Amino acid sequence: MMPPPTPPIRLGPPHPYLKTHGSKVARLHLFDWIILALLVAIDVGLNIIEPFHRFVGKDMMTDLRYPMKNNTVPVWAVPIYAVIGPIIIIMGIYMKRRNVYDMHHAILGLLFSVLITGVLTDAIKDGVGRPRPDFFWRCFPDGLPNYNNLTTQVICHGDPAVIKEGHKSFPSGHSSWSFAGLGFLSWYLAGKIKVFDRRGHVAKLCIVILPLLLAAMVAVSRVDDYWHHWQDVFAGGILGLVVASFCYLQFFPPPSGEQGFWPHAYFEHILNPDGEGQVQSTNNSNHHQSVSGGPVAIEMRSTSQELDSMEEGRRAQ
Repeated sequence: MMPPPTPPIRLGPPHPYLKTHGSKVARLHLFDWIILALLVAIDVGLNIIEPFHRFVGKDMMTDLRYPMKNNTVPVWAVPIYAVIGPIIIIMGIYMKRRNVYDMHHAILGLLFSVLITGVLTDAIKDGVGRPRPDFFWRCFPDGLPNYNNLTTQVICHGDPAVIKEGHKSFPSGHSSWSFAGLGFLSWYLAGKIKVFDRRGHVAKLCIVILPLLLAAMVAVSRVDDYWHHWQDVFAGGILGLVVASFCYLQFFPPPSGEQGFWPHAYFEHILNPDGEGQVQSTNNSNHHQSVSGGPVAIEMRSTSQELDSMEEGRRAQ
């Protein structure tokens, strides 16, 4: 009597390296990258148009006579620490973990975070037209004020570009961009170092707070430089952090969850490595089964040791 045939060994889905899966992941999100380019064009346009010139009367100048100072944090430095810096950290984690889904979705989410925040910030700036605390010296650089005899509205004779910038106080762009980029980085690090694993490692929490502290210090500098009122930086910070949170959770599970280490798309890759990007009527029910029970959940549990090994960086290269 012949022995029964040995069932084939299931090796599981291939690991998603940049070389093997990079182009595939990028194609699946081509539309997202097109939207990012559109957001860049919109933000450029919002910076070109003239903002609303809110009425500024003689009596209002009492609170707008702060001296003009240079930026402690120059404009060109904002994308460096809020975008390029986090991207370097994300790419460094890829070099260790070798998961192209994680790198691609983290960079995509980060860019969406800062660009959506930038568009919202500049749109509100143009619509509100709030004068900056140093508006008097922007309007009257020689210190000689001139007002309308009937309405007491200011009649500025300064540099038009400087006056234009003087009507963009609310909300603070430095603050919103800082919290959008560094806030997203905090979310990302929280998932990667498992800060909410309930083991009481406060050092992990300090690592997550560091980017937020940097963003807060940038916001404080905007008040110290008299470029913004405190309400401007508060609103900008809240705006950036809220957008960063939405963008992160669009691509990644909450860091406190059991699957908070990798993006949603990576788990879809594990469950359905050959059918990614296909529209199926049973997609949502299958995903529910993977969480709550059923055959998909059993399959995921059978490969739990493999996943744990990937998360700990002990995969075979």
